[in-house]
Amino acid sequence: MLEIVWSAEAEKTYLEALEFILKKWNVRVAESFEKKVFDVLHLVSRNSRLHPLSKKKNLRKAVISKQTSLIYYVTKSEIILVAFIDNRSKHSY
Repeated sequence: MLEIVWSAEAEKTYLEALEFILKKWNVRVAESFEKKVFDVLHLVSRNSRLHPLSKKKNLRKAVISKQTSLIYYVTKSEIILVAFIDNRSKHSY
């Protein structure tokens, strides 16, 4: 099992997503989002190539929900979380 490392951008975008959910909905929805994220991280740690490649070379895209995806890449010893993105936005991933 590879170690998961959060980049500063991944931490920032994760917290922004949580903050948005809390403002727009409620704690229950935010907790559900958190559970989905950590379920995906558990799967990624067991099979790092489970999710498809993104538009950018060597990055993978794990869909968390209809609105949010996780971008990450894999090294020999780690899984680096790059960012959480809004699937509806114009992003480069």
